[in-house]
Amino acid sequence: MRSIAFADFLIGLGILFVLEGLMFAASPAWMRKAMKSAIATPDNILRAVGIGSAVAGLILIWVMRRPI
Repeated sequence: MRSIAFADFLIGLGILFVLEGLMFAASPAWMRKAMKSAIATPDNILRAVGIGSAVAGLILIWVMRRPI
């Protein structure tokens, strides 16, 4: 039997795939441009944005999952 946390993780991963797929389907040219921009961005900037996104996601999960 899977835990609730693992099920939540898989649901979140599924939502990520859906949103990413929709962005590629809706505007492939824009996504190609965004990827080229990411390649040109320095590693330290990408790392900072990644850490910031991860922290924001954890805070959002914590706020939504905490008991009221």
